[in-house]
Amino acid sequence: MSKTSFSLLKELCSIPAPSGSEYVLTDWLMNYLQNYAKKWKCVPKVHIFQDCLVWVFGKPKAAIFTHIDSTGFTVGYQNELIPIGSPEYETGIMLVGQDSKGKIEAPILLSESEERLFLNFERLVDRGTTLTFKPVWQERKDTLQCCYIDNRAGLWVTLQLCQNLENGIIVFSCYEEHGGGTVGFLAHFIQKHYGIEQALICDITWATEGVQLGKGVAISLRDRYIPRRRYLDKILNLAHRSGIPFQLEVEQAGGSDGSEIQRSPVLMDWCFIGAPEQNVHAYNELIHKKDLIAMLEMYKYLMNEL
Repeated sequence: MSKTSFSLLKELCSIPAPSGSEYVLTDWLMNYLQNYAKKWKCVPKVHIFQDCLVWVFGKPKAAIFTHIDSTGFTVGYQNELIPIGSPEYETGIMLVGQDSKGKIEAPILLSESEERLFLNFERLVDRGTTLTFKPVWQERKDTLQCCYIDNRAGLWVTLQLCQNLENGIIVFSCYEEHGGGTVGFLAHFIQKHYGIEQALICDITWATEGVQLGKGVAISLRDRYIPRRRYLDKILNLAHRSGIPFQLEVEQAGGSDGSEIQRSPVLMDWCFIGAPEQNVHAYNELIHKKDLIAMLEMYKYLMNEL
């Protein structure tokens, strides 16, 4: 197995930044840029839109979209929990956060009818407090397991790319897990100002009967939305030439930042490329190291070729 260090991914998975609270990770990314960009081949130009970031390297011809938000929970009345996005939960799973009275760490409690969800805590938590799964990182010989590997693993890939990326754009988007809304604007901006017409969606997908752990990165031919076939063929031809292990994904449901591009008035080709994982949106998401490394290598190759 590769000796690649995943300490950065472990740190990313510990940062609480669900949809609406991405600013925590936005600030972390800007601090990371300040600390490390001087060591990169190219220092990017930075654009900031609310909590979204656009890093422009050299003379770009293609862009990578990677969302920085995760699922989570909002505290409502009487400690009721309202999901952010679609987290997978069950009684006893630990949540963490902080309100005006201090730190919070407590388990989820499902009502008898399982129609309502509560935080089992000794006091009332401030209304509107954001909570996330308590991270429990486990690295084994072949796998990595923690909450929020979706999409911290995609973010890890893009940060690895930044070290040697000479031409390209990295778009850090928000709200992907809870309705979207930022990508249309961001796609319009990079097309208007940098002429970008081709994009890759750096995200994590499901392990299914057709896309399995340890078999390589998944290249999606479609989910609920369908990319333009001519662009897909271009990506697939390059993928075959690369020699990097990959799998073809075909799904009828689900979506990504690519969905927002397709729904927007911007004519921009896109293709979703990401490693599969088990336990999607749960506290114990599981990914295979081989797939994550193949994902990184595929992005390196494609960004050089596009």
